[in-house]
Amino acid sequence: MGERLGDGTFGMCADTADAMNALVVEGAANGEGFGECIGRGLVETGTPNLDASLLGRAYELGVPATVHVALGTDIVHEHASANGGAIGDTSLRDFRILADVVGRLDGGAVVNIGSAVILPEVCLKALSVARNLGGAAGFTAVSMDMNEPYRAMVNVVGRPTAEHGMGIALRGRHEILVPLLWAAVRRGLETA
Repeated sequence: MGERLGDGTFGMCADTADAMNALVVEGAANGEGFGECIGRGLVETGTPNLDASLLGRAYELGVPATVHVALGTDIVHEHASANGGAIGDTSLRDFRILADVVGRLDGGAVVNIGSAVILPEVCLKALSVARNLGGAAGFTAVSMDMNEPYRAMVNVVGRPTAEHGMGIALRGRHEILVPLLWAAVRRGLETA
């Protein structure tokens, strides 16, 4: 990465950026959220290994999968094809989708996997909106990371569950924790 940053070519491969940015522009025009339009694009193009794509599978199943963008944090933002209005529109739509889902979360769970800043802040604001509208009484909040970052511990595990629910911090490597979580969920669904 260092040599690519030095010569100005880091992140400058246009194929992925142009495809994603075009999907986001199309998604904004169609009234889709960021996660939905990327998932749709993956499905419609028959992307290889689609069965391993969280956004693709969510789109196929009609399950909301939201993406919360901080402009300038991704290499696709370096390209002329990036459209800040479309990125903002689709990402804001996803925030509203998340707030709606969180509002109906009573007894459910929120899992923060390895996001130390953006997702914990988004979750806290979505929870505030949901509770302002009378939803999201009690749920389980889990943060999975190799350490315990402040925002994840406070804004995902601590504050949201202080009065109602349960907060859990799982510390470890994602390649171990995520498969274990998936196995536990599958087992719970099979025995339910």
